[in-house]
Amino acid sequence: MPQGSVLGPILFVLYTVDLLSLIESYSLSPHLYADDTQVYGSCSPAAVDAFSLQVTECVDAIATWMMSNRLQLNPSKTEVLWCATSRRQHQLPKTPMLIDSVPVTPVSCVRDLGIYVDGDLSMRTHVKRAVSCCFAALRQLRQIRRSVPTATFQTLVVALVHSRLDYGNGVLVGIPDYLVQRLQSVLNAAARMTFHLKRSDHITDALVSLHWLRVSERIQFKVAVLTYKVLNGSAPPYLGPLTRVADVPGRRALRSADTHQLVVPSYRLSTVGSRAFPVAAARIWNTLPVNVVSASTVQSFRHKLKSFLFDQSFPN
Repeated sequence: MPQGSVLGPILFVLYTVDLLSLIESYSLSPHLYADDTQVYGSCSPAAVDAFSLQVTECVDAIATWMMSNRLQLNPSKTEVLWCATSRRQHQLPKTPMLIDSVPVTPVSCVRDLGIYVDGDLSMRTHVKRAVSCCFAALRQLRQIRRSVPTATFQTLVVALVHSRLDYGNGVLVGIPDYLVQRLQSVLNAAARMTFHLKRSDHITDALVSLHWLRVSERIQFKVAVLTYKVLNGSAPPYLGPLTRVADVPGRRALRSADTHQLVVPSYRLSTVGSRAFPVAAARIWNTLPVNVVSASTVQSFRHKLKSFLFDQSFPN
């Protein structure tokens, strides 16, 4: 085996560990993906100025570290996003933050691995973009609808529309109903196009025939699968840990300790805190029956979960 094939990954790991340690030394949380470096932190409204200085010093240290390792920080591709609830948006700073001596003005939305995150965490921009892309794909598919069989057209819809609709939909848990309805309109339009239905025709029978879950159930499906992977040690560590009721010393004598239920962590804000993964994952998991959560493999769990959610969405 050539020496370079071993040395490259080793050097990359060493660089990653050094950069992570550097960011954590400033009491901030890092997240690295390929060449995308993200720095997270939180503060109270009264400590915004001090926190801005803390982030600036951290980024300056990152830029110095990169120069010493023959790398370069690109301030033109660096974005700053302040997150807060809608009621506190007016308290967020509007002044630019110095990133490697370059002023960077805070933005109201950022694109993170294909997911658009708003400053108020409402996910409105992501829903808007996803719906727009899906309808653009449907307009293209309409041109060939009469030229292909129904089964082939259904496969194209799943590949070109469902893939966009379901990408990253785990972050949409707990969003308002009107945003869910916008996403559901994509599924309804795709089902009508598949069976040549009019807009005035009922859509439920078409969805049942196609065996498509509604958008709300598709979101629950994604979160539940991630929860299963966390509990079985096959998910990224930052998604956990999740605590089983049976593992809590003070609750082992309770009747709930004999079930599969998870502990729902406490939270402060119902608009944002309830949407955090540990909270949403525990709530969704606790609604699943024993025959679903006791599945031995991910494939078996996904099959049983979809059947359960489908029966829940379209009861006989």
